[in-house]
Amino acid sequence: MIPPPLDPAHKRVPVSEKVAYGLGAVIDMWGNWLYVGMVWTVFGFYLHVSSSLIGIALMLNRLFDAVSDPFFGWWSDNVRTRWGRRRPFILVGSILAGIGLPLLFAVPQDWSEMQYFWWMVGSSAVYITIVSCVMMPYNSLGYEMTPDYHERTQIFAIRGAIQKGPEVFMFFASAFVTWSIWTDADTGRVDYLRGAQIYTAGLGLIMMIVGVVIFKTTRERYYEGVVAQHQEKTKVAETIWQTIKCKPFRAILAMAFAYGMGTSMVGTLGFHCTVYYVCSGDQSLGSQWNAYMGLMGMVMGLSGVPFFSWVSRKVGKRGAMKTVQFAAIAVFAATWWLYTPEVVWLQMFATGLIAFTGAGFNMLDGSMMADVLDADELETGKRREGAFAACRSWILKVGMAAGIGASGMILQATGFNSELAEQSAQTIFNIRFYLAAIPIVGLVIALVALYRFPLTPSRMAEIRGELESRRGTV
Repeated sequence: MIPPPLDPAHKRVPVSEKVAYGLGAVIDMWGNWLYVGMVWTVFGFYLHVSSSLIGIALMLNRLFDAVSDPFFGWWSDNVRTRWGRRRPFILVGSILAGIGLPLLFAVPQDWSEMQYFWWMVGSSAVYITIVSCVMMPYNSLGYEMTPDYHERTQIFAIRGAIQKGPEVFMFFASAFVTWSIWTDADTGRVDYLRGAQIYTAGLGLIMMIVGVVIFKTTRERYYEGVVAQHQEKTKVAETIWQTIKCKPFRAILAMAFAYGMGTSMVGTLGFHCTVYYVCSGDQSLGSQWNAYMGLMGMVMGLSGVPFFSWVSRKVGKRGAMKTVQFAAIAVFAATWWLYTPEVVWLQMFATGLIAFTGAGFNMLDGSMMADVLDADELETGKRREGAFAACRSWILKVGMAAGIGASGMILQATGFNSELAEQSAQTIFNIRFYLAAIPIVGLVIALVALYRFPLTPSRMAEIRGELESRRGTV
């Protein structure tokens, strides 16, 4: 059965609090993913760093992330302050992240290729550690905002809807950076580096404001309800190894790992397909279309949130996630026809439909993780959101590091040469084929893992009843 709505004894999470929490998507998207996209335009196209070196730098970036996430997840589970376990980290970390964003591009234009490479490695390692300080407590906060099955989905639905805003800024980044207004009077060349510095400075300011809003508006329900405030502190070992013992967690982790790795391996191929196939090597035109595709992604991503939320209410989260993944397989197969120079605007539907299914995946994945935490509390008697968020992040980012690192190598394997305005027919074919095939393989594996996820709606109703009879409501 599908669990009923919250009974009157439980107050719903206020809309203002849901929105404030959802604003944290700004820090997630710009802190974790903005640099991954901009680095190709600035360090690749403009400063002529090879795609293989960029791929290695991004891979190392995610490996540093995989080290810092467990630390901050464990720390936020164990800290006890008058402001809670999570919110102090979010406040301090978001301010530092906002300051540090433009510093990622604080380089001169006369360095060697290896100097740029080592700057990318070092600066992004420091920055991603700061982002971990925000995101591990932030993700943990989302898992513990409500005990209700459907309300959890609504929290992550609002977060997913708000996330479309910062995603648009990511798509517009390339267009802004390559804007003719940044043309250098002496060289007659558009200064991509200057554009990147100005753009990230503005976004960094927004990140700082968002951190303050989250700190002042959200509550830590399980901490205030004393469920977590006086529990025994967790050990570092619990952050990784003991969380893996949870069967539902292993299933959802395998699913997210396959999905994330499959899509991250082709993260740059879509942009290169637009520039070098659809737009025949015109980088400026390709960047403009990339911005339009970002708008389409926002619109269709927004529509994906209520649609898959409705599906979840009808068939439960696991059934809705199956719908997401079958739809995503069809979408990636369709990219072969949607990216075409004959009908340029069709590529907008490629991005839009990917965003449509991606919004459903992210919303349901977050809500299902909150259910996993209840199953773990029933077994261990502890609320360990930070440990699970960290372990999940650690495993996924190791996979994504491999995927992102492979993305540069995959691009290289297609025969792509950044110094050529026009790529060979074989290179274009390889880009199009990998863009469609690699994510489909990941999605099939993700579906197999999903079938092993045991937390059905009826089981979650039973778990909640057992927990509340044991320690009361929160």
